[in-house]
Amino acid sequence: MTLAIFDLDGTLISGDSDHTWGQFLIEKGIVDAQVYQKKNDQFYQKYMAGSLDIHEYLTFSLAPLTHFSLPELMQLHDEFMVLKIVPLIQNKAIELVEEHRKKDHFTMIITATNEFITAPIARLFGVDYLIAPIPELKNNRYTGKVTGVPSFQEGKVTRLNSWLKETGNDLKGSYFYSDSHNDLPLLELVDHPIVVDADDKLTFIAKEKDWSIISLRD
Repeated sequence: MTLAIFDLDGTLISGDSDHTWGQFLIEKGIVDAQVYQKKNDQFYQKYMAGSLDIHEYLTFSLAPLTHFSLPELMQLHDEFMVLKIVPLIQNKAIELVEEHRKKDHFTMIITATNEFITAPIARLFGVDYLIAPIPELKNNRYTGKVTGVPSFQEGKVTRLNSWLKETGNDLKGSYFYSDSHNDLPLLELVDHPIVVDADDKLTFIAKEKDWSIISLRD
């Protein structure tokens, strides 16, 4: 089974769903605008620089989920999808996923953005499987903690290898599409690393390694 793996933020969508969720919470008046905006932007800059502490960030980003019931959160997310995510969906990205599906490839999104935010987006793309940081649930409430290894940088490789071991699959003929230098550990692991609308650092490395470079911007 050939795997076609996709990063989400900046790759399949033309923005960052995690940062955009923070902006959405600010606009809804759910979090303190000034304080949350500053921290949200700081974490995003650290991500872009490759210096993000994923555990520190998840503690920050998952905290607002603890204040709502699951039905309330689902309602918020439905609104978020319509207002913020759908405008970031790229036709070329949808077509790319479909192209792999037509070849009977197993499609997968591996993202550092938590599963609460990304699961509905993955369903929208119709991918076969999602690997994302898993927010802890107890008594049908989010606790603000994360379960297991967050799929960020080397964590993406760790989570993928666990899935491969569990399912008996391998990376023969595999593809991985990403825009970020944070994904170098996984890009270097697959047979077909493909760089998508990438940051300057990743673009430079991709040219040195003669990796494919494409754009999915409409």
